[in-house]
Amino acid sequence: RAAMGSWLWGFVTDFFTYETTKSVVVKSWSVGIVNRIVQLLIITYFVGWVFIHEKAYQTSDTGIESSVMTKVKGFGYHQGQVMDVADYVFPSQGSAVFCIITKLVITENQFQGKCREPSSRFNCSTDEHCQTHFGSILSSGAVTGVCLKPADLANETEGQCEIQGWCPAEEEKQDIHPMLDVNNFTIFIKNSIRFPLFNVTRGNFPSTMTVEQIKSCNYHPEENPFCPIFRVGDVLNYTGQNITELAEKGGEIGINVEWKCNLDWSVEFCVPKYSFTRLDAPFAKNAVSKGYNFRFAKYFKTENGTEYRRLHKAFAIRFDVMVTGKAGKFDTIPTLINLVAAFTSVGLGTVLCDVILLNFLKGAEQYKAKKFEEVSEAQIEASLARSPGSQLSLKQGMQSSYDSGAISLALSD
Repeated sequence: RAAMGSWLWGFVTDFFTYETTKSVVVKSWSVGIVNRIVQLLIITYFVGWVFIHEKAYQTSDTGIESSVMTKVKGFGYHQGQVMDVADYVFPSQGSAVFCIITKLVITENQFQGKCREPSSRFNCSTDEHCQTHFGSILSSGAVTGVCLKPADLANETEGQCEIQGWCPAEEEKQDIHPMLDVNNFTIFIKNSIRFPLFNVTRGNFPSTMTVEQIKSCNYHPEENPFCPIFRVGDVLNYTGQNITELAEKGGEIGINVEWKCNLDWSVEFCVPKYSFTRLDAPFAKNAVSKGYNFRFAKYFKTENGTEYRRLHKAFAIRFDVMVTGKAGKFDTIPTLINLVAAFTSVGLGTVLCDVILLNFLKGAEQYKAKKFEEVSEAQIEASLARSPGSQLSLKQGMQSSYDSGAISLALSD
């Protein structure tokens, strides 16, 4: 019981204690150099990276509101026909995502009925072979389970499965050449943005630009960076793509409009910067799912009211106009927060030097004895009684520095 009481009393006395810092001036070249280098690195980091590069003194708005309108112009030849924007642009509404069709595989006069499936995957010798394809999504229609054999090869065993749907089924044609005139087409991009936090609205070309200037200019990153007209061939060159290969199989091109605005300056300096990339680059060398294509149909009716259609398989270059942005403006609160963080981080130099002094340098035990000192209330009263007004615990071999309450300790390097 006595031991328990002693432990409780020790716990109480330890709890109601006060710790204060004690300054020990260490006159060591090596430690001093390490301390100043660490402080210099921390200050350089906060000044150079945090405040200048990252602009941590600003409030930022990344919730950009954006609207994009596009318009394509140009004429090209495909299969002996002249193609205009109504023929090769899909969809036609002029949105931020649109396609320029470069090659069309057309299947004429498809009626609802039954016919053979031309794909070699559905070759057959008996009806049982075709019945294994029930429910297949790889055919051009619903597989009926019947194996059709050509009339002139009735004695042969090889045939093709019958499907029900739009007939005749689509067949790939390898002799269709893509429309390479797409190289000279132009894309007009009209982009308006707003940073709601600062209520700042901007457009991607100057309001002073005239109709004649827009019609005669072409975008160039250095010579004409604010022209909203982009030549398709130039865009593909910026991404390092080959127009012949891209027109043959299709692909996806990204046009990024980046708004990076420092609103501490005039709003006139808030201008867009364009960059270009091929979005499907990871799949460009694949053996399967290469390029970009889609299908659409145009429907008609015969004189007796029977519906038929023309099926188009379109290989196209798809353009995605993507808008990103960030605006910043000076604000007192983030400035103060980062200043406090900077001043606090400077103290890391002291922590590192303490680790060196306490563990690695000669005289570490002496420094540890001077840095960590326990003083009881009885010692304070005894010291004051012997020499009123004197410094506490100042013993021989120790000097008071010019700083109040500091002790100077010399160490040889």
